[in-house]
Amino acid sequence: MGAYRADEDYDYLFKVVLIGDSGVGKSNLLSRFTKNEFCLESKSTIGVEFATRSIRVDDKIVKAQIWDTAGQERYRAITSAYYRGAVGALLVYDVTRHVTFENVERWFKELRDHTDANIVVMVVGNKADLRHLRAVSTEDATTFAERKKTFFMETSALESMNVENAFTELLTQIYHVVSTKALEIGDDPAALPKGQTLNVGSRDGVSDVKQNGCCSA
Repeated sequence: MGAYRADEDYDYLFKVVLIGDSGVGKSNLLSRFTKNEFCLESKSTIGVEFATRSIRVDDKIVKAQIWDTAGQERYRAITSAYYRGAVGALLVYDVTRHVTFENVERWFKELRDHTDANIVVMVVGNKADLRHLRAVSTEDATTFAERKKTFFMETSALESMNVENAFTELLTQIYHVVSTKALEIGDDPAALPKGQTLNVGSRDGVSDVKQNGCCSA
């Protein structure tokens, strides 16, 4: 079996954006997925920042270029260039801070204003390890995601819970949409998946996605 060169060989390149309020853990989700690292002392991101990682979906190599909001969300100054070309988004809130969940609606509007209508979105409730501080119920978030016809998952970048699953599922769904050309403007948006909560590992094709070019926990 030949050596796998994650940075050089890929069949698809997908731009994914991370959005949500400042301090919800977007940068740590990114570093956990792309480098398997978590930093308790992480500061607000300054400047444009993105990282890449490749996974295998249906015998294709899918390379994700994942952009972090770079602290701009504190000033509501995210530019249209940040969103340009994005085919997927992780919209992150903090399960211990209800206001960050309330603001998800505004982030959805921002997505709709700057991206293709068929962009694949996953709502992510991060910091799920802080069970004693929970302020947003899983049920409320599930209901919201179903209303928005989007995906939903709770994660913990600290405990590495569902981070792999959230990114992998998002990329898998983007792959299915793009490979059927549903992301081309004018095609039938009904081809997109309708709202559903993901039971990790129970859906075909989610648990068997191989990871490549990354150290494991």
